[in-house]
Amino acid sequence: QVQLVESGGGLVQAGGSLRLSCTVSGRTFSTYTMAWFRQAPGKDREFVAAIRWSGSLTYYADSVKGRFTISRDSARNTVYLQMNSLKLEDTADYYCAADTSKSIVVHTTRSSYDYWGQGTQVTVSS
Repeated sequence: QVQLVESGGGLVQAGGSLRLSCTVSGRTFSTYTMAWFRQAPGKDREFVAAIRWSGSLTYYADSVKGRFTISRDSARNTVYLQMNSLKLEDTADYYCAADTSKSIVVHTTRSSYDYWGQGTQVTVSS
């Protein structure tokens, strides 16, 4: 059983920064491609960023490229999302997800991820 627990959300002013963390249970964390998605009120859940299980390949949505950074610490079974220069439109619930298929492809679709966290809320104020 794989469990994901997010933390680090909160209220921040526009232009500020937050770092989200996602701690993963499971002995083979290093073989999981990890991703962050977000869902704003009334909108569909959308891809934000992902980091492949092998190597350091990362992929970002255009809306966050240059502002957000995804990273992982295999020793701590944790993936991070550093969010800088936050905008009002970044307000959403952020979800961590794991793709345990060992695919070399970094997926951006929800259906490719088989384990999810419960989400952490990020609110950006003006």
